Amino acid sequence: MRRAPRRQRGAALLLAMLILTLVATLAAGMAWQQTRAVQIEAAERGAVQAGWILDASLDWARLILREDARTGSIDHLGEPWATPLAEARLSSFLAADRDNTDAAAPEAFISGAISDAQAKYNLRNVVDSEGKISPQELKALQRLCEAAGTPTDTASRLAQGLAAAWAARSGTEAADAPLAPSRPADLAWLGLDAATIARLQPYVTLLPTPTPVNANTAPREVLVAAIDGLDLGSAERLVQTRQRSPFDSLAAVQALLPQGARADDESRISVRSSFFEVRGRLRLDERIVEEESLVERRGADRGRDVVTLRRERRPLHIGTQ
Repeated sequence: MRRAPRRQRGAALLLAMLILTLVATLAAGMAWQQTRAVQIEAAERGAVQAGWILDASLDWARLILREDARTGSIDHLGEPWATPLAEARLSSFLAADRDNTDAAAPEAFISGAISDAQAKYNLRNVVDSEGKISPQELKALQRLCEAAGTPTDTASRLAQGLAAAWAARSGTEAADAPLAPSRPADLAWLGLDAATIARLQPYVTLLPTPTPVNANTAPREVLVAAIDGLDLGSAERLVQTRQRSPFDSLAAVQALLPQGARADDESRISVRSSFFEVRGRLRLDERIVEEESLVERRGADRGRDVVTLRRERRPLHIGTQ
């Protein structure tokens, strides 16, 4: 009779401890879920804020290109669009607006640049509208590959791969045809190794339609490809001359070419551009968002409308200082 109460007290204590453990476990789980929900909401809010700011920066770039087309007939590296924006505090752009001086707002820094897509050799030129390899453009690609230091068979392999990838437009697509590339990084689908792609990437692009190379913005390696009979030394002379005075016509380019070189084909060489690449980078607190866009100036004056053709936004990630 004396041992029974002690057993009951021990069982009650054990039950109380089990209940306490269960309550603590449930409370910890609820706290973790609440913390996780707050983190997810903060990440989503940061992503939305970054998207809004990058949208605004792209609109700003389009406005710059539209105004540039209205005020000039040529495109060169001395124009405002060619000046990159170094990283700057976003609040410095909003200083004139008193409603945007909240000290509690997150720190945001933005940077970016506009580059001429027609400063590079457009691989769309290699294959004509009928899906056949252009002999003239194949020679141009061979000169570019040689100047870039790629293997000797790179041009032929690249041309054959592009022809097979774009054969679907003429209805003659093979069952084992590779995917059509849209960026230089996609050239790996055609069998090019990473080292070869890295050598070609600064000099090639993939635009929706065939385009000429801009003599005012292209590097010497691309000029050698676009102008028949031009060597690297003469191309370097063109680059140095345009730094002092941009070319205003193809006649000005032709005047500096060596004997035998021709720059009178407007489908291959030009002094103005319609396609541009816009790069933006936003640093919001510890997060970084980067975006690349391809835009095209359309219209009779090339500035009536600036259309966004492609946008690629890298996922939000934690930046390292």
